Amino acid sequence: MTDPASDPAAPAAAFARHDHGRCVATARASVEAACAERGLRLTPARARVLEILLDSHQALGAYDVLERLRAAGHPAQPPVAYRALDFLVANGFAHRIEKLNAFVACVHPDEGAAPRHDPAFMICRECRRVAETSAGPAAASVADAARDLGFEVERTVVEIEGVCPDCRRKAAR
Repeated sequence: MTDPASDPAAPAAAFARHDHGRCVATARASVEAACAERGLRLTPARARVLEILLDSHQALGAYDVLERLRAAGHPAQPPVAYRALDFLVANGFAHRIEKLNAFVACVHPDEGAAPRHDPAFMICRECRRVAETSAGPAAASVADAARDLGFEVERTVVEIEGVCPDCRRKAAR
């Protein structure tokens, strides 16, 4: 398994101490490169919303993003935040966490627009941090079951709620 301290994109990075500055810089650089490669425009508003999502590994609602835009002195009308979030999700740079009605930055932004990979999200019910990993075998199993039923899977997202290591340690004290 990859050491989250040395790989900011490791699935456990959200739940482990790591060089978060490097984590953010690496993700931002991946998104910028993907935009350049795909001919997409990463506007200042889109870039700022991406940075807001990257600031922590917590899921943020659209209004949380809006408040942070305002606090940073950016134009903060709801359409600005929603359009930026729509762009980031549509192009695979962020994910919408259905359970929380919130968004997180994708840890694999270079893999292309959804559904290029099947994410699985481990969501801490205490602190709302979210770790992204691959649904891999679970997605394959669902696809097999769907195929047996004649159903065509367009997108698989797995959301797992629980308690992260930090919150478990805090509760044990």
